Amino acid sequence: MFGLPFDTGHLLALRVFPQNPFAPYATVWHRDPTGRWSLYVDGPRLDTACPRYYGDTFDHVAHVRITLTWIGPWTLRITLDEPGLEWTVVASQTAMLRLCNAIGAAAPLWTWRPRLLISAREALARGLGMGRLRLATEMPSGHHGILMPERMFYVDRSHAVLDGVDFGRATRLTTNPELGGVPLPARGVMVVGQGMWQIADRAEYERTRAETAISY
Repeated sequence: MFGLPFDTGHLLALRVFPQNPFAPYATVWHRDPTGRWSLYVDGPRLDTACPRYYGDTFDHVAHVRITLTWIGPWTLRITLDEPGLEWTVVASQTAMLRLCNAIGAAAPLWTWRPRLLISAREALARGLGMGRLRLATEMPSGHHGILMPERMFYVDRSHAVLDGVDFGRATRLTTNPELGGVPLPARGVMVVGQGMWQIADRAEYERTRAETAISY
């Protein structure tokens, strides 16, 4: 879930990485109406999940149990144990998205290297109502990151309750929300694809690989 704003000022996002060089993990991001960000991680270590790349931009970080359940072909339920979150999203696909998804799924990975082709995808995202996204950018930690969507779906219907607080209706914003200078979509979008965050320090990479091979 690339990002999903609500009309109450809350915002949720979901990241699920079933395969990566360290260990699989899932995270839920929450921004409250005051602008305070919380990150909830279901994975063996915090430093091999989103905190590695977003550093101190989150005001609160915690380990949780995240459960994902498809309750229909287009409906996903996301739950957290503590704090208690019940979040349901209903995805949809327009004719334009079907065309984009067919092209995206067939595009080879090398097409994500030229800056011109990345810029064309960012322009397409603007045309689809997602605002000014940066698919390739520097993370707050200094790592270079790139998101590579293959299939995209709109999320115009969602219901979320966190510790008894109802987030209201999914909405579309006039400007992109940001976390640590990294823009999120202005409307609800579910994305299936790949991502890469470059660790330029070889020693850092090898050390983390060795540690996770033992601990996970």
